[in-house]
Amino acid sequence: MALLEVIEFLDESGKHIIHRIPEGGSGEIRLGSQLVVRESQQAVFFRDGKALDLLGPGRHTLTTANIPILVNLISLPFGSKSPFRAEVVFVNMREFIDMKWGTQQMITFRDKDFGMVRLRAFGTYAIQVSEPQLFVNKIAGTQGIYTTDRVEEYLRGMLVSRFADLMGEAQMSVLDLPAKYDELGAGVRVKVGDDFAAMGLALKAFYVTAITVPEEVEKAIDERAQMGAIGDMNAYLRFKSARAIEDAAQQPGGAGGLMGAMVGLGGGLAAGGAVAGTVTQAWQQPQQAPAGGPADLMAQLDNLHQQGILTDQEYEAKKQELLARSQPQSPTDLLKQLAALRDQGVITPEEFEAKKKDILSRM
Repeated sequence: MALLEVIEFLDESGKHIIHRIPEGGSGEIRLGSQLVVRESQQAVFFRDGKALDLLGPGRHTLTTANIPILVNLISLPFGSKSPFRAEVVFVNMREFIDMKWGTQQMITFRDKDFGMVRLRAFGTYAIQVSEPQLFVNKIAGTQGIYTTDRVEEYLRGMLVSRFADLMGEAQMSVLDLPAKYDELGAGVRVKVGDDFAAMGLALKAFYVTAITVPEEVEKAIDERAQMGAIGDMNAYLRFKSARAIEDAAQQPGGAGGLMGAMVGLGGGLAAGGAVAGTVTQAWQQPQQAPAGGPADLMAQLDNLHQQGILTDQEYEAKKQELLARSQPQSPTDLLKQLAALRDQGVITPEEFEAKKKDILSRM
């Protein structure tokens, strides 16, 4: 194995937290060799699973004076130039920002509104090595980790575990989570602070950037948002009733189609409470069953108006529309139907006279 005369590590990317020289394990070093430690680096001599001497930035000529712990460990004679086996671990002391974390598997969250919900979470964090010897002892010595990728993987697993613990303690709905990202981040920092300090690390920042739910939960959230946008449910049901009347009246079958549409509407609204019950009851009365003519349609419309399902404006608009669409086979039939509506009180005498004059003028 080649003798290490100059020991250094140039990190052009600035992304390496830890790097070992030689990369494959211990190498041959002797007193008098040059050790180059760059700014923001610390060099830790490592042997037999222990972090020994620490050297800061600068060019160092290795002597018994600047690596005394290692010299004593291997019992190197004074003034000896014999090679000895050791490793040098370079530690980057700068602050590492925008490091990524995320849940590879969904975590289960007890939601107060939706029950048990599976979540994914993602974010960033920032760390800095605070005690390089302790860091090397815990990461390299205890965990056997010598590469930055492995360090990041180890830290990410720890952060996700603490985040899952915190979410298990949260008593809120997924609808409230976006407003709590800062609090969640601060909570994870508190939970993981001692763990990081025990490894010679400082967690400088922890951010939650996204918490996502499965597609079926997204649909439930969308439906809840739509219900909130509707506002007054009674007004919404009245609007849907009027639309159902309009659509059914325009279909072949006349009042029969209207009857089917309203019965279907009443069934669909059954879970809505009193309004739905009123609609269903209004169309279950045998004496009010439609016979197929405009008078029957008008009677049904009047019944809905009397029970408060249609507003005055909706009632008048639909009544005028039905009157305008009525096309009987003869003026005599039309006058009879108008008279029946007048007798039932559906239209006023004035409206009857106005329509009668209109029909007679076209004869």
